[in-house]
Amino acid sequence: MPDFNRLDEIRRRKPLLHCISNMVSINDCANIALAIGASPMMAAAREEVDEITAASAATVLNTGTPTQERYDLCSLWLSAAAQSGQPVILDPVGVGASSWRLRNIQDLLSQACPTLIRVNLGEAQALCGETGREQGVDSLSSATPAQRMTLAEKLAKRYRTTVLLTGPCDLVHNGSEAVSISGGSDRIGAITGTGDMLSVLCGAFSAVEPDTLQAAALAAAFWKLCAERAETAAAGHGIGEFRIRLFDAASCMTPEELKAGSRMEVIR
Repeated sequence: MPDFNRLDEIRRRKPLLHCISNMVSINDCANIALAIGASPMMAAAREEVDEITAASAATVLNTGTPTQERYDLCSLWLSAAAQSGQPVILDPVGVGASSWRLRNIQDLLSQACPTLIRVNLGEAQALCGETGREQGVDSLSSATPAQRMTLAEKLAKRYRTTVLLTGPCDLVHNGSEAVSISGGSDRIGAITGTGDMLSVLCGAFSAVEPDTLQAAALAAAFWKLCAERAETAAAGHGIGEFRIRLFDAASCMTPEELKAGSRMEVIR
């Protein structure tokens, strides 16, 4: 099982997270980093790649709201961060929505392997060359737990990395072992950017936990428990209250509460 005290270590060390963020969710991504205790930097200028990378503890690359310039920037930051040996989280938002997106993400992955790829089902299917299609960031496909396990393992082995495949039950796979994380709230799907925020949380935990499988499992368990607490606290209220309560839960959760509330299963 992971070290749940890594949550306190984030708050003690306040690691600098460099984030190339989706324009739709950039503010929430910065605020969720602050809520957990990390320090976000949303830099995007190619002129400062080397200096920002040297100062950062982890890099989170989100390719939502893409342009060719954005993909080119992600390529620069991915190469620099990979060469420095720091954790790199890639969130290939909506990669299956067009052949142009898929081609650009494949080009990125041919240049350097990120530490972690965070995907939904449709994105994972697209990267594995399967038939799943998606519109925007929402996966329209379904799969059995066994099919999801096979897909996560295939993607992890193809790109020699760790994969966090999100869904009703999140699955982290490094090609040889896996962790499933259950729980959460259906209401989280009604707020844009919650997957983007999870990628930032993966960056925060990866900055203090060298085992990427464990870091991703901690991030997924943390976010699912935040969603559960937000649903309880916002009972009888609308989605705006639920969103606020997500940030409250992230900022107030203790390692003891995370350990007690997490529902993980290690699969070998």
